[in-house]
Amino acid sequence: MEPGAPAMTPSGTITPLPRPADPAADTAAEMQEAPTRRIFVRDLVLPCLIGVHRHEQDGRQRVRINLDLDILEEPVAETDRLADVVCYEALVNRVRTLVSGGHVNLVESLAERLAATCFEDVRVRAVTVKLEKLDVFADAASVGVEIHRRNPQQA
Repeated sequence: MEPGAPAMTPSGTITPLPRPADPAADTAAEMQEAPTRRIFVRDLVLPCLIGVHRHEQDGRQRVRINLDLDILEEPVAETDRLADVVCYEALVNRVRTLVSGGHVNLVESLAERLAATCFEDVRVRAVTVKLEKLDVFADAASVGVEIHRRNPQQA
């Protein structure tokens, strides 16, 4: 009989047998069930030195940044103290500093750096970064990349 298959009791009732413990499955289930909250930054438009073409290296162009951060929720977040939560103001200031820090060739590279900036706070479990260049094509609102990353510190 295979693990977890039903068994017949003497009274004729069918009961399932317990499955062997699977620690990996338990950990995955705990991670899925861990309470989280999501903080976000929407449509942050900043001037940025970005691009591989010569005309992109001569001046700043507008980029739009959207961030969604999954935060591990802890009871201390209920204290109503800013120090006990991930502060989106501090996050936006770190993003501004990163974006103004010099030339980047690829939107993909900047998106990865933005994700790493989000993970500076170990409470950030995962992040989605959407990065758009707004002034590339006259007939397109934007071009860019979207990435989703899990915090390597929580592996």
